[in-house]
Amino acid sequence: MVVYSSGLRVSEAAALKIQHIDSKNMRLFVQNGKGGKDRYTLLSDACLNVLRKYWKEYRPKHPEGWLFLGTYNVTHITPDAIGDAFNKAVQRAHIAKQASIHALRHSFATHLLEDGATLLQIKSLLGHASVQSTTIYLHLANMPSGIVSPLDSHSTGTEFEVSSHA
Repeated sequence: MVVYSSGLRVSEAAALKIQHIDSKNMRLFVQNGKGGKDRYTLLSDACLNVLRKYWKEYRPKHPEGWLFLGTYNVTHITPDAIGDAFNKAVQRAHIAKQASIHALRHSFATHLLEDGATLLQIKSLLGHASVQSTTIYLHLANMPSGIVSPLDSHSTGTEFEVSSHA
C-alpha cells in the first residue's frame, strides 16, 4: 500500500522510518532515495490509517526508527522480503497477469497523470533527476475524457472557409 500510494521504490519503502511520516502535512519524507537524494511525496489518508493500525499492533522499536523491521529486528526489512510478500499476495489473490512490486510505482505515476497531475509534479514526487525519465508515463496513461479539440475551444468554427486546398 505504501509503495503504490506514495510512488516509492521498494528500497525506499523498506527504509521508511516512523519519523518520515508527516501526518500533519500528509506527506512522506524519502531519505537517501536513488542517487542519495531526499524528497517528499504524498501520504494518502487510507495509507495513513493502515500505517497507524500497523504501528498499534506491532509497535516497531528500533533506535533508528525503522517502521518495517527485518526478521531479527536488527535493521529494516529488505527489499527482497517486500518483493516476496508482494508475490505471495499476488498468488493468494489469484492474479494470473504478470505483476511486480515496481509496477505499483508505475501505476502511481500513471494514475496521477490520468487524474491531471503535471509531469513536473510527478517528476518531483517520484524523485526523478530528469523529466525525460517521467515522460514514459505519457504513453502508459489513458487520455482523460473531456479533452476538447483546440478548434472547438478557441474558435466558433465559422471563421474558417472550406477551400479545395483544405
